[in-house]
Amino acid sequence: MTDRPVVLIAEELSPATVEALGPDFEIRNCNGADRAELLPAIADVDAILVRSATKVDAEALAAASRLKVVARAGVGLDNVDVKAATQSGVMVVNAPTSNIVSAAELAVALMLAAARNISPAHAALKDGEWKRSKYTGIELYEKTVGIVGLGRIGVLVAQRLSAFGMKVIAYDPYVQAGRAAQMGVRLVDLDTLMAESDFMSVHLPKTPETIGLIGADQLAKAKPSLVLVNAARGGIVDEAALYDALKTGRIAGAGLDVFAKEPCTDSPLFELETVVATPHLGASTDEAQEKAGIAVAKSVRLALSGELVPDAVNVQGGVIAEDVRPGIPLTEKLGQIFTGVAGEVASALDVEVRGEITSQDVKVLELAALKGVFSSVVEESVSYVNAPLLAAERGTEVRLVTEAESPDHRNLITLRGTLADGSQVSVSGTLVGIAQKERLVEVNGYDVDIEPTDHLAFFTYSDRPGMVGTVGQILGQAGVNIAGMQVARDAKGGQALVALSVDSAIPSETLAEISEAIDATTIRAVDLA
Repeated sequence: MTDRPVVLIAEELSPATVEALGPDFEIRNCNGADRAELLPAIADVDAILVRSATKVDAEALAAASRLKVVARAGVGLDNVDVKAATQSGVMVVNAPTSNIVSAAELAVALMLAAARNISPAHAALKDGEWKRSKYTGIELYEKTVGIVGLGRIGVLVAQRLSAFGMKVIAYDPYVQAGRAAQMGVRLVDLDTLMAESDFMSVHLPKTPETIGLIGADQLAKAKPSLVLVNAARGGIVDEAALYDALKTGRIAGAGLDVFAKEPCTDSPLFELETVVATPHLGASTDEAQEKAGIAVAKSVRLALSGELVPDAVNVQGGVIAEDVRPGIPLTEKLGQIFTGVAGEVASALDVEVRGEITSQDVKVLELAALKGVFSSVVEESVSYVNAPLLAAERGTEVRLVTEAESPDHRNLITLRGTLADGSQVSVSGTLVGIAQKERLVEVNGYDVDIEPTDHLAFFTYSDRPGMVGTVGQILGQAGVNIAGMQVARDAKGGQALVALSVDSAIPSETLAEISEAIDATTIRAVDLA
């Protein structure tokens, strides 16, 4: 038995992956492709790292009672049941940028190989034939290349081919023309791209909308000199239509790294000298494999420490802007304080964000709030994956509210909830100064200004002289040192609030003594440690 989290490495990964995990984990290994070996091995682990051979499906997830993270050292997730993982509260992470350079370089390599007939010329020479005149090729210089999909890899390919002196056009309905123009790329529709391109390279995800996108109708619009490259996903280019176009001379050549069904070792396309093909090598470089392993190892470290993981595919929130990041731990603490002050789970919760950061995507702050709200409510570990599920299970309606105006603070985050009896609870916080220090600035309508340290306490009582001194005296007798104190009231002689940050947890008997001494209306202690 071990107190350290257990990480199962189910496929061969680079040594740098284990190094990136560090000494804080117990590392185990198994052959993930062998189900009889995988299912018992996954039973008591906290995280599993896989590549493409291990299937983490509903059966495997059901066998993994402690599993918190599935990490895929690569981009695709065909072998991971993301829906089942989300329902189980298991985070799924991948390495979305680990192979982009390798994939872009392979696309360029396939284009050059097809343009210069490298594959058949190489095969002929190895067979003892010097066919110099037969394999005359074409230059890329001053030709037009059409990029289908101007995402991260498409952009890298466009940049590299621009350096070859090519004119770059692109089809991507989700990219603004202005952004493309900044890269020296002219956006066109797909028909125009097919008609104008001397070369084309496909860089789209495989979706129901993109399957068969490049078929007989599109290929009929192409120049006879077209060289088509697909190093993205199999099935986007209709292989039967491509074979027919190449066989009949409707287009000139193709470079393929992906196929509709893989592994693919028997295809009519392989019979054609005008086709250069590789067995899905886009991510198969030492650098890409190492980057993928290191990336998911870092994600596993973050996930098992309860932190937000930017590469988690089943956590809403998207890319996190730098201006939003400092607010994440503050919002999580506000969630903990909210639950501590409320003493129960709210039936409805608004996460209100005001100020400059609302110009960014702040969805992640809603997740951070829920993680904090439920961290002391449930026995299980609360993550950015299962926090929304926990809210749904408990009937908590959650809403994110944003407002650009923030009269008193540059940015303000407020958690405002309605309890079962109809009463409301609210807590607010902000970040101040160059160092972005966390401050709790409001509790149930009372203005305060206190650092949200590990140990906090809140007392409400009828405003009258001597109460602050009484609280301080009782805490002193109990050996609890006060780090900060704020007193607020709704009116002179009305209700008052004392907010305390202390160096150690306040014993329950001390809280009871304070409550009796000041005749407290409410008394709450919150431990954030």
